[in-house]
Amino acid sequence: MAEVILSIDQGTTSSRAILFTHDGTPLVTRAQEFEQLYPKPGWVEHRPEEIWNAQVDVIQQVLKSGVGSQSDVVAIGITNQRETTVVWERSTGRPVHNAIVWQDRRTAGYCDQLKAAGWEQTIREKTGLVVDPYFSGTKLKWLLDNVDGLRQRAERGELAFGTIDSYLINRLTNGAVHVTDVSNASRTMLFNIHTLDWDDDILREFDIPRSMLPEVRGSSEIYGHSDPRLFGREIPIAGAAGDQQAATFGQACFENGMAKQTYGTGSFMLMNIGREPLLSESGLLTTIAWGLNNEVTYALEGAIFVTGAAVQWLRDGLQIIQSASETGQLAASVESTGGVYLVPAFAGLGAPYWDPYARGTIVGLTRGTGRAEIARATLESAAYQTRDVLEAMQRDSGIDFRELRVDGGMVVNDFLMQFQSDIIDRPVERPAVPETTALGAAYLAGLAVGFWNDQDEIARNWRLDHRFEPSMEQSARDSLYRNWQRAVERSRAWIEPE
Repeated sequence: MAEVILSIDQGTTSSRAILFTHDGTPLVTRAQEFEQLYPKPGWVEHRPEEIWNAQVDVIQQVLKSGVGSQSDVVAIGITNQRETTVVWERSTGRPVHNAIVWQDRRTAGYCDQLKAAGWEQTIREKTGLVVDPYFSGTKLKWLLDNVDGLRQRAERGELAFGTIDSYLINRLTNGAVHVTDVSNASRTMLFNIHTLDWDDDILREFDIPRSMLPEVRGSSEIYGHSDPRLFGREIPIAGAAGDQQAATFGQACFENGMAKQTYGTGSFMLMNIGREPLLSESGLLTTIAWGLNNEVTYALEGAIFVTGAAVQWLRDGLQIIQSASETGQLAASVESTGGVYLVPAFAGLGAPYWDPYARGTIVGLTRGTGRAEIARATLESAAYQTRDVLEAMQRDSGIDFRELRVDGGMVVNDFLMQFQSDIIDRPVERPAVPETTALGAAYLAGLAVGFWNDQDEIARNWRLDHRFEPSMEQSARDSLYRNWQRAVERSRAWIEPE
């Protein structure tokens, strides 16, 4: 059996484990969903212990699959849902509260206070981020302010904070290691992307003890080794990156101006902008793509909160489909949506609008509207939101995209990919390995242990599955997108600030 890399892909709705070969081929994949908790409208939580147990289960499943074993694994790479916030006891690893998920909007009021106090520009300049409940910093402050005894325990040094990568590495090493990588740190609203350190001014304003925070490391280095009791022997944990940065690496977007779009629970477009940060004027984020060989690469990012989650809502909420795979056939069964637009602002709107008070909207309904039209409008909303971000990215960077590389679970939907190409008037390239998030984590880990020599070797692994070419008339494209923008305006500022 050849050597392999084990990739841990801990996402918003499921935990997965994948074994990758040297040519980037996934050998075996196992996944396990876990419960989504909605304690109040706009609140989203996960049970960290459930995430941990699901992750260990799927790792053990791939190692017992007969395709690979623990003796074949040369390193572990981790990628994760990024801004989700966990606080746990240092002595036991036990979480002291449910994880607050990146989609959660409970800190919208505090973000308004920060803006009113004049912090918006400072935070943007230091962190590259907008002031929004999306990021981890305000979630951590909420926990310290609202859970009895937590602040006192944190100040005594008893508690650790981390995003999911930190939590998993800490548990995998039986509490020996408390780290994060630069890409995940850059998503907290607490990290200065210029000095590459936690920002004391912001920590002071948020009243967060620095002692809670993990050590920040590169994205490709050995952080520690897994507890031998978990998988039969120690395995180096050698790579980590937030899910969207990992996907960018997995898509081999190594040159300035290369971009990818990942379609998952939400969708995220990242463009490599090189060694210097560029602050957006169009509602985008400036983030750290990865840290490699003691250098960081920056990216512009457009974060769309809900795309795949809207399809999940059709299945679980409206119950008008039984599986996500039905949507493409349903959408293709009608010539158009009949003027129906669905704006999936279930958790507010992300880039380029950044409106935490927006809410989901369906407009244009008539007696002729059926589930096919609603399914089609749901898929089309993912493509329209992508165009929103792409146009903002082009304005900021001055770069005209030649094509868009895509990945994630939704890219198997040919209807969506063709409509995406049509509405942005650019070719859309789907790779042979669509799970590039997990692949990127594997590449980062493999580079750290010499499994791959360099990024050129990795770039040669990228293979095209299908290229979708635009075929829509310009007048139709413009009309559809203009009406989408009208629909977005009707979803905005729906909730009154508390």
